[in-house]
Formats: sequence, structure tokens, C-alpha cells
Amino acid sequence: MFHFIQALAYLPMAIVYPTKIVGRKNLPKGKVIITLNHTSNLDAIVLLLNTYEKKYFLAKKELYVSKARSWFLKKMGAIKIDRSTADVGAIKEAFKVLKNNKKLVIFPEGTRNKNEDLSLQQVKHGAAMIEIKTKTPIVPLWIHNRPKAFRKTKLLVGKPYELDEFYGQKLTDEVLEKASEVIAEKLNEVKLQAEQLFGKKERRHGKTKV
Repeated sequence: MFHFIQALAYLPMAIVYPTKIVGRKNLPKGKVIITLNHTSNLDAIVLLLNTYEKKYFLAKKELYVSKARSWFLKKMGAIKIDRSTADVGAIKEAFKVLKNNKKLVIFPEGTRNKNEDLSLQQVKHGAAMIEIKTKTPIVPLWIHNRPKAFRKTKLLVGKPYELDEFYGQKLTDEVLEKASEVIAEKLNEVKLQAEQLFGKKERRHGKTKV
């Protein structure tokens, strides 16, 4: 069903939200955690429709506003999460995805980034905790500009890495904070590469121009 929906939605989505992805070869086969900056509610959909393999992603419960949207999100690989609590059920589902050798998409900022230059917000501990417990490679991905109708969205896929220096350690807040700093550093590295590749954003007359 996923690939049927993907094929059906790809053309209209490509017309309205054209997308360019650079670095696809950096996505390894098998299980992987894809960490990316969060620019809009369309981020996951843009990624899923422009890469063939099905991926699973954590989606806030507020997005499930109707039966139709809930059905669509589920078929696209969404895992509903309640961000107001420690949603153990959603975390277990995420572990299950990786145990089944699938790909999991995580927005480590935890919420949409409203900064005009998309400078990375504080990285939450969830991505680090899941990676360390499952020993899964992480692929950092940077969305260079927010998806906007009839403007090309540009994404850069970085090289995979692991948080192996933290394996075997007790996951205290201090350890998770240090591991999350590594995730932030890797994302910022890809952000810099994206600016070099696609062009750095400039502020002109109070607006951000690419």
C-alpha cells in the first residue's frame, strides 16, 4: 500500500513541491536512523515521496485530526507519539522498526524550527538514546529550505556514523547530553556543506533569501 500511495502522490507533489536530494548514496541498506532538521509538517512527506524505500517516522498526535489523515499517516509509516508524556508505546514501536531492519526518521529538535536561518535548535535526548540502545548507524540529513509551493526544496544527505564511544555506558542525563551534542555537531556539519553546495542564505530587507 505504501508504494501505491507513493506512486499516486509523487507526480502532483513533485509539481507543487519540487525536490532535489543530494547524497542518496550515503543511505546504507538495512536499519538506519535518519536525523534531520524540522522545518515544517511536510518534511517527512517530502522525504518519503522522494526516496523509494519505506521509512518510519515519529509523528505528533496533534497531526491525527481526522480518520482520513490518520489512515494516510499510518500507511506512510507514521508512529503516533504524545510529546506531553514519556510515550513508552511510541518508543517501543521505534525499537521494533529497527529490530526489523527498517529505517527510522527522527527530528532530534523535537519541534518545528521557526528560526529564519534554520539554525539548529537544542537537540533532545531521544535520538541518542535510541541509537545507543540499538547500535544503529545514524545518517544526518539537512533540509536547506522549508518546503514551499512551486519552489524547489533542497536536501543534503550526510555520511553515516555511530555513537560507539557511548556504547556500554549507563545512559545518564550527562551521557545522553554528550551524545546529543555529537548528533547536533554532525547535523551542523551537513548544514555547512549544504550552504556551500546550494548557497548560503542572506538576510535582505528583513527577509531570508536563498
